[in-house]
Amino acid sequence: MKHVVITGSTRGIGLGLAKEFLEAGCKVTINGQTELSVQSALDSLKECYSKQMAGFFGKVEDREEMENLWNFAVRQFGAVDIWINNAGIDQERKLVWEMDKDEYEKVIKTNIIGVINGSSVAFKHMIQQGKGQIFNMEGFGSNGMMREKMTIYGTSKSAVSYFTRSLAIEAKNTPIKVGTLSPGMVATDFLKNSIVENDDEAKRSKKIFNILADHVEPVTQFLAHRVLENKENNAKIEWLTKPKVIWRFISSPFFKREIFK
Repeated sequence: MKHVVITGSTRGIGLGLAKEFLEAGCKVTINGQTELSVQSALDSLKECYSKQMAGFFGKVEDREEMENLWNFAVRQFGAVDIWINNAGIDQERKLVWEMDKDEYEKVIKTNIIGVINGSSVAFKHMIQQGKGQIFNMEGFGSNGMMREKMTIYGTSKSAVSYFTRSLAIEAKNTPIKVGTLSPGMVATDFLKNSIVENDDEAKRSKKIFNILADHVEPVTQFLAHRVLENKENNAKIEWLTKPKVIWRFISSPFFKREIFK
């Protein structure tokens, strides 16, 4: 029975992954920034999985708190087989020079420093236990795509992709496997909040989202199952592949999808 730790797993994709791993029979340690958010996530799942899960609140940008998360998880369920750095935040829809220092620093600390902290802590301990896999969550910008008012977020996800590929190279002679998860566009609050109502740009975004976006469940089910099956280092587990994107656009005039109404 695998033991999975997921940062930022109190809602959205992270919570969806936690549910899928639990359904697959895994032990899961949930993480969020506050005690309230963690307890709320546990409460939403405890009716079916209370004996298979535990929760720990701590901020990913604080390495000591990630050390505490690891130690807590091991006390609860023993060796950690899979560590997923999912925690991430979006940026305000502003041009770079319109953003306050605190705004962009928060994104960088959470999305980049948080991934480095989680990966470093997990790798160090996994080496000691002689096994383990680390997965980092990609997002807009990971493939080099650019868009106005997404510069800081895109920069952070581009950095995560580079960091993960390079860490996989460093891990090649170890028993630890490192990879990325690419969920594509998922209909979470994260994506919904990127749409400003009654705006022309919002209308264009909704049109694209209705073609390319998916609800949480099919995406997290796919990702969780592929993670459990993975045996490769430098794995890229991708939901919204290029062939799927092409097919979605080709078929969009014939198959209407209403992810966002």
